[in-house]
Amino acid sequence: MTDPLEKKPRMASDERRALIVAAATEVFGESGYTGTTTDAVARAAGVSQPYVVRLFGTKEQLFLEVLSEALARLLAAFRAALAGDPAVPVGRRLGLAYFELIVDRGILLTLMHAFSLGADPVIGRAARRGFMEVYHLLRDEAGMTPEEANSFLSGGMLANVVLGVRLLDDEATDPGVGELLCAVFPEKLELIRASHPAPRGGTAR
Repeated sequence: MTDPLEKKPRMASDERRALIVAAATEVFGESGYTGTTTDAVARAAGVSQPYVVRLFGTKEQLFLEVLSEALARLLAAFRAALAGDPAVPVGRRLGLAYFELIVDRGILLTLMHAFSLGADPVIGRAARRGFMEVYHLLRDEAGMTPEEANSFLSGGMLANVVLGVRLLDDEATDPGVGELLCAVFPEKLELIRASHPAPRGGTAR
């Protein structure tokens, strides 16, 4: 089988990697680390499985690349927010930046999967290091106290759980869901609704 990407010699190697990492982010996000295969990623990217292996080696290395990219995008979004309007409180700027980033469900779920793999000797170490990079950004660059960083991270984790369990799917049948959504996403709820629609066959809103 000839890889579609290999028919495009002008595409740089970093562009090829980026295409596969983007596809892998979606596949890992939906299926988790254990449930994902390099073959599934290859199909999503439109290339052959041997091509994915040639670029990344193993599924573990591919997941580490996906995690690294997700964390890099998170840190970049936070730093852009810190450089924003100083009249807006830092916590609010960072929170809005985070909610805009996690409209990409692949990034959201990939981070959640990684943070649940703490016992894995390789992925767990990478996840802990990434998590602490975020913490140090909040403390050293955003100037938050430990208590403020704790509150900010707690709010972010609640948002992750709300979206991870697809709580929006039950918004029409449980009034409490709407209350919670308004509290978690007071300024970005419409954006979240639009980017996390109910699956086909799920609860209609």
